[in-house]
Amino acid sequence: MAKKTSFKIPVWAWGIGIILLLGLWLVGQYNSLVGLDVEVQNKWAEVETQYQRRADLVPQLVSTVQGAAEFEQSTFVDVTEARTQWLNSQSDPNATIEDQMAASNSFDSAFSRLLVTVEAYPELNATEGFMTLQSQLEGNENRISVARKDYNDEVTVFNGTVRKVPKNLIASIFGFDQYPLFESSEGAEVAPTIEFDF
Repeated sequence: MAKKTSFKIPVWAWGIGIILLLGLWLVGQYNSLVGLDVEVQNKWAEVETQYQRRADLVPQLVSTVQGAAEFEQSTFVDVTEARTQWLNSQSDPNATIEDQMAASNSFDSAFSRLLVTVEAYPELNATEGFMTLQSQLEGNENRISVARKDYNDEVTVFNGTVRKVPKNLIASIFGFDQYPLFESSEGAEVAPTIEFDF
């Protein structure tokens, strides 16, 4: 009768196997964080796109309104400065998402004041060119709102993931930081009041 030999896996082979499995697991965790990070950046790019569209429409709105109504010059100055601040934050390579959010909140505030002011001029609201432009702007405001919501949804998923064990360890090793949520500016819940001296 032949003698049976048992095959034993050497200890060093177990060690290599464990290191390989750990390495594959680490790569998988890292890749999932990269995927989430890319999604957040994609959603932020959509927010930027919609604000850029608004920035492109504002000069048309301002010139249309200036031609049809006598507004306080400060309203136009505020909108123009807020638009410039937003555009500058987009072109500044050192601007953070927080900087861009602050610029967009300023833009939101000035823009809403302009739109509230416009409502006081029925003759302006009756012109076809203004009605078309206003319709485009309303659609754009809706797209901005949806883009901001989508960004916040994706950031919530990402931030939750990088805070949970064990991904928080991997996130800290590879420098994945939490993203800021897009929040409304302070006092945004109060509608602006416009007073006219006729």
